[in-house]
Amino acid sequence: MEETITVTETASIPKQRSELLLDHAVRYTEERHWDVFAGTWLEHADGREFCSCGAADCPAPGAHPAVQEWATLATGSAVRVRQVWGKRPEASILLPTGRTFDALDVPDTAGFLALARLERMERTLGPVMLTPDHRMLFFVLPGASAKVPDMVRRYGWSPAAIDLRVRGEGEYVAAPPTRFGGRGSVQWARRPTPANRWLPDAEELIDALAYACGREAAAERAARRP
Repeated sequence: MEETITVTETASIPKQRSELLLDHAVRYTEERHWDVFAGTWLEHADGREFCSCGAADCPAPGAHPAVQEWATLATGSAVRVRQVWGKRPEASILLPTGRTFDALDVPDTAGFLALARLERMERTLGPVMLTPDHRMLFFVLPGASAKVPDMVRRYGWSPAAIDLRVRGEGEYVAAPPTRFGGRGSVQWARRPTPANRWLPDAEELIDALAYACGREAAAERAARRP
């Protein structure tokens, strides 16, 4: 039976958004054993929505750490999560990378191409997230940061020439159903289930991801030519 982590917020779920955030944060700790921490949130005034950080040009409104020492606040305790979101129920859900997982971060166009290729090859896949800023994140085992550049070169691509990065130690990702201002919510392209509890190593995915990112980079270069 699949875990009941919801892919995205829908009108059929009779819960307030704050309850939905708390429910997801607790399930991430209890069912996946992921550390979580509360980030910024969206505030409303004069018919506008803005980030609690107060920056008018915030690049990720309502979806980034609220304090510099966020890494020390991340917890895997469901009890602590209930306390934190009990005080700030509208806070975004952020997951530190480099602990139980890293994330391979690519443009969503390349990500969908790679995902289809990986599924055809019947590769092991972990959860995959889709963000409102058109990025796709593939969850893999920790330690990918040190290995990915050499693996990309092995497949004939320059790491600097393709839009593929690793979110590892010292970084974080925003988790569903966190919302980026008016841009929409983070969603699962492949949601967490018992079948993908064990994450793949980056090496199992990197050939398809590098190929897809390289193909996109080549298309962009061709489009810029006179």
